[in-house]
Amino acid sequence: MTTTLRPAQPLQQHGDGTRSRTYEVRVNSRRVGSLELATRSADRPGLGVIRALRIDEPDRRRGRGTVAALAAEEVLRSWRCTGIAVTVPADAGPALRLAAALGYRETGRVMVKELGEEPPAPAPGTTGRPMTPAEFDIWLESAVIGYAPRTTAPGMTAEQGLAASRAEHARLLPDGADTPEQSFQLLEASDGTVLGSVWTGRRDLPGLGPVPYVYDVAVDPAHRGRGHGRSLMLLAERTALEAGARHLALHVAEGNTPARRLYESLGYRDTAVNATKELI
Repeated sequence: MTTTLRPAQPLQQHGDGTRSRTYEVRVNSRRVGSLELATRSADRPGLGVIRALRIDEPDRRRGRGTVAALAAEEVLRSWRCTGIAVTVPADAGPALRLAAALGYRETGRVMVKELGEEPPAPAPGTTGRPMTPAEFDIWLESAVIGYAPRTTAPGMTAEQGLAASRAEHARLLPDGADTPEQSFQLLEASDGTVLGSVWTGRRDLPGLGPVPYVYDVAVDPAHRGRGHGRSLMLLAERTALEAGARHLALHVAEGNTPARRLYESLGYRDTAVNATKELI
């Protein structure tokens, strides 16, 4: 019996330059599942994405998912993708094992915290305040450079990764500091010394819908190792609670053990695993 992908819709060419298409997973002529393929962004045309790979219950544990994922790689190669990304629920053991077996490398995890009723108190001797326009401009360039390694997909140069990071920030912040539902806060010591920054916005997460999301948190290098990362995260919680939210989410990169330990100590739990694979 042969497992193949059959297009379930015409190729979708989107206004932002990306493309996507939904496929049925079939064994001979029988539908046994579905998946969606897409490109991540026009500025990262080499990175493809597998979304919502599902095999119907009666056909699971027969290798259908493995063959479907390999067939998806061939489609993405035909789209001239050089890398592929997947997001797998953290509690989906079989899917995580499949990704590992197919050579995907974990790049990070999405973590979510259910917030309490009352905003946490600020750390003694610190306070949070919004960035000024001038401070935002300085912060933005630093954030673009810092995020570039995470946007450099397999097969991309560092320069392409930086351009992709710049484009991603432009997409998320079309009106800069005035973009709706975004917060840019600085943590200050009592003498006015800036200790760090945190950017929170909104992001759609499976099962939760749009929730506040920590896009960027950074402690000034001269003030690291003094608990200010925790203070910045508590500042983000206060911002989310003041907006009426009940959850706060974030992404932690693979290998960033200190950050993971901090988030776990604050009550964050894994909800999804992100992984990539180079297409050769």
